[in-house]
Amino acid sequence: MILAVIASAGELHGYGIARAIERKSGAVFTIEEGSLYPAMRRLVERGHVRSRWTIGPSGRRARSYWLSASGARELGRQRELWMAVRVGVDSVLA
Repeated sequence: MILAVIASAGELHGYGIARAIERKSGAVFTIEEGSLYPAMRRLVERGHVRSRWTIGPSGRRARSYWLSASGARELGRQRELWMAVRVGVDSVLA
C-alpha cells in the first residue's frame, strides 16, 4: 500500500503517506507511526524508496519519500501477487 500511495501521489512525508492510505481505504486501514517508519526504513534500505530531509509546511524538518525505479518494479510484482491471492480467496469463499 505504501508503494502504491507514493507511486500515485509522488513525493510525500510519512504523515502524508499514512493519511493517504487511510483516506484511500475509506478508513479501513490506519497506519500508526510505530508501523509506518520501520516499514519506510526497510523500503529505503531495499532501494525501493528514496528519501531526503525537507522543511515541511509548519517549518519543521520532515523526511520526504519518493518511489525509485526499483520500487516501481516491486509495486508491479506486489500487485500481481495480490491479484493472485485475491482470486484464490474469492474462489474459496464463493
